[in-house]
Amino acid sequence: MKKNTLFITGGAGFIGSNFIQHLFASPGFAGRVVNYDNLTYAGNEDNLAAIREKWQGQRYFFVKGDINDRKLVKDSLARFQPQAVVNFAAESHVDRSIDAPMVFIDTNIRGTASLLEEALAYWQSRAGSEKEKFRFLHISTDEVFGALADSGSFSEKTPYHPNSPYAASKAASDHLLNAWHQTFGLPVLLTNCSNNYGPYQFPEKLIPLMIINCLHEKPLPVYGRGANIRDWLYVDDHCGALRRVLAEGQVGTSYNIGGGNELKNIDVVKSICAIMDGIRPRAGGKSYRDLIAFVSDRPGHDYRYAIDFSKIKNELGWKPGHNFDSGLRETVQWYIDHAAWWQTIREKKYDLARLGIRK
Repeated sequence: MKKNTLFITGGAGFIGSNFIQHLFASPGFAGRVVNYDNLTYAGNEDNLAAIREKWQGQRYFFVKGDINDRKLVKDSLARFQPQAVVNFAAESHVDRSIDAPMVFIDTNIRGTASLLEEALAYWQSRAGSEKEKFRFLHISTDEVFGALADSGSFSEKTPYHPNSPYAASKAASDHLLNAWHQTFGLPVLLTNCSNNYGPYQFPEKLIPLMIINCLHEKPLPVYGRGANIRDWLYVDDHCGALRRVLAEGQVGTSYNIGGGNELKNIDVVKSICAIMDGIRPRAGGKSYRDLIAFVSDRPGHDYRYAIDFSKIKNELGWKPGHNFDSGLRETVQWYIDHAAWWQTIREKKYDLARLGIRK
């Protein structure tokens, strides 16, 4: 990967921008990054301001574009001639998929198919080692597998059973990836990850929303009784796993990436409150836990997700570097230290109102 050019779609989003930062912080990476992003509501090129300032036009290039714009994708691939496409581009919030499912169909299904078509044509135009080394890495979610009961975990062999419009759209994109590999030979890699958290996550998601609401001493809305369980993965650990898969993964296969941190939603919120109590105490000796407010549950809310990541651990030697306590503490501190980042979003893009209550 030292001299590679990576064509990264959705690189201004949460995981994509963290992946680009991870690359530039890695001593072993001396290549170029093309960030192809449509800058929808969750895309923010300021996530990469330091990299842009230092490397724009040399090792970092930004192209504003939709993955459904096949001509722009084609022209961009021809211009930069990457050794890999890394696809983060997606609509990703379950609540928004309840409110507006067709947006998810358009981006996550149709957009992935468009990108696969152009990547295939580009790969077929290569020759020799350039063609042999090319990879298409698609980042997906554990939500494609559906919901678990109190025991068991998702493996790479778990049948797909998506339950939300978001999960269904990502499941479809995974199937398209496999079809382009099996039918046309495109050298693909697929990853399915558990719930990410960390810096630059859009405030509609559970952890940043709770942190920001704590800072404003606003109610902390918890769906149902907060009993739903998720496996939490620190975003930089995820980025390290993706880099390992891209460099060493077996073409045509998938890898599950998890954090090994199964927690009920209510316990996540209580942990945030405990950290905030320690570093930003409320007046009068009150606890942030007093702000917890149970609200009506999300429609079709999957009960439990859990990832078996033994394949990537055994085959590629990856395991997460953060436990949940250390990762969450770093995340809370980041949102405290970067108030200007989320305040701009709050003022211009998202007022922290509840989503996903379409009847």
